[in-house]
Amino acid sequence: MAFEGKVVLITGASSGIGAGTAELFAKEGARLAISGRNEERLRETLGKCKSPTSGRSHVIIKGDVTNEEDAKKIINNTIAHFGQLDVLVNNAGILESGSIEETSLEQYDRIMNTNVRSLYHLTMLAVPHLVKTKGNIVNVSSVAGTRSFPNVLAYCMSKSAVDQFTKCTALDLAPKQIRVNAVNPGVIITDIHKRGGMDDKTYEEFLERGKGTHALGRVGTVDEVAEGIAFLASDKASFITGSNLPVCGGRHVMCPR
Repeated sequence: MAFEGKVVLITGASSGIGAGTAELFAKEGARLAISGRNEERLRETLGKCKSPTSGRSHVIIKGDVTNEEDAKKIINNTIAHFGQLDVLVNNAGILESGSIEETSLEQYDRIMNTNVRSLYHLTMLAVPHLVKTKGNIVNVSSVAGTRSFPNVLAYCMSKSAVDQFTKCTALDLAPKQIRVNAVNPGVIITDIHKRGGMDDKTYEEFLERGKGTHALGRVGTVDEVAEGIAFLASDKASFITGSNLPVCGGRHVMCPR
């Protein structure tokens, strides 16, 4: 029960990595504030989470992280419910395809607002509360932040920005004993690619191709990323800050041959 008595806020918790991370933190004793745009799916996530053994129950906070008032509500409601914040998991994000020839400023703004600006804002709002608990932050980036891929231009740019944000805020907050780290997943089996426009056939072909684009010969699972997030947020990582942890089956060290 590594997080017994701790309060963990997870954005984008209605599906995928966010939902799996919520389930793991609850298993480890955390009290959860889970946020997302789809309340029904947040309730599905909540239904899979073990209830806290003490203190207030988990709380759902419906909101869009790109909306400034919603971002304030997410932090304020967490503090109102629990009176503290120990871990912020900045997980909410979107993926869309598009090369420089096919993209648009609308796509750029949409991806950067969701993947970077909202994370920047929510972290600003959370820091005063994390100072009180000497808490920590885990950002969910991507192997696309460390390597370049065609036809996902704005997404790669956004995740590279998340990596730099992680390192800079780690330095800013180290004197306050707040650690800031990130995970950089490879291809993980979630619905993000389908939400980004892939049909079923294309997605299956994409997963099959992933056997050759990841050194370990397979794509990853939500649970494997969740374990990385929980490790970085735990006391086991007490001397780790400003790190970007690849959870990508070795994809980040691969080169074309």
